[in-house]
Amino acid sequence: MDIFRLILNILFPQTAKAAELEAMSAATFREAVPALSFQPQKWILALFPYENPLVKTAVWEVKYRGNKTIARLAGTLIADELTEWLAELAETENFREPLLIPIPLAPKRARERGFNQCELLAREIIRIIPEMIELTTDILIKTKETESQTKSKNRAERIKNLEGCFDVKNPEQIKNRNIVLLDDVTTTGATLTEARRALLARGARKVIAIVFAH
Repeated sequence: MDIFRLILNILFPQTAKAAELEAMSAATFREAVPALSFQPQKWILALFPYENPLVKTAVWEVKYRGNKTIARLAGTLIADELTEWLAELAETENFREPLLIPIPLAPKRARERGFNQCELLAREIIRIIPEMIELTTDILIKTKETESQTKSKNRAERIKNLEGCFDVKNPEQIKNRNIVLLDDVTTTGATLTEARRALLARGARKVIAIVFAH
């Protein structure tokens, strides 16, 4: 166990909600948590309301503890929804052979945390539906540290905070490709919007996004 997680476990012991989540199946979670009643943007599919206590705990456990049991649960829920969405888009928009790209962390944040929670989710998704989507974790990069999005007051501030923070390595690998961005949480959609802009500017055919919570 690294120092970050050791300190975290001392200061913030695991809660009863987290233990409850670790024992849940995907079906039980769906029964306990209502699906999100609206979507933040047409090209973003968000699954659950962040304000729900179980959802909030799941996000926190994966983001800060790297909880693999809960990541497996969340990844299963995302994979189920993504399977249906991709099947629909393949027929209606010729959205085929997509790449799955988890939102990257800036290098400093990645070193501090020791893992990227979105990559944990992505690897669970690929484990479940490897025939539907291909994972890549080294094409989209975050080129600069940005202030926490929770400190920005509104969408305009968040967009300004994130402007130019993503770039694409080896653009030829995404030229004319369909891409699914993956994030754990979206609030205003600013992070996903900026990542999408960078990918489209480098030649991606179409970019959509799926998130666990909004």
